[in-house]
Amino acid sequence: MQKHRILRQENHSNLLAQYTLHGSGGYITADLTEEQAKKADLGVGKLFLAPVGKLEESKMSKHYCKNCTVEFDKSPKIKLEENPNEIVADNLILIERGQYICHKCNSIIGEYRVFKKQDELVDVGKARSNHES
Repeated sequence: MQKHRILRQENHSNLLAQYTLHGSGGYITADLTEEQAKKADLGVGKLFLAPVGKLEESKMSKHYCKNCTVEFDKSPKIKLEENPNEIVADNLILIERGQYICHKCNSIIGEYRVFKKQDELVDVGKARSNHES
């Protein structure tokens, strides 16, 4: 994992460290908890934006845009695409879909999805097809 340094402690157990998270259109440097960093690690030597879900704007410090070929010393814009409240699997609802956008050229740096379990005590079941209700 690409851990840069421990920045501060949030609550008593959630240490934050700065990581670089890659998307299809660039990367974002952000403060993550160890749990978020584990989600972002797909085992290929890089961390990725998509598995983490939506990042708070205050936790993002930089972004690099492949289109501009420039690293900016501020967070990208966050564009909410929709709030579908769509059941995507048994006990799993897609509640938000959005994008991280370059603040200069409006290119997409990466995308995020926010999911919620209907019942936190029950595991997620099989995925639903578009034909199921």
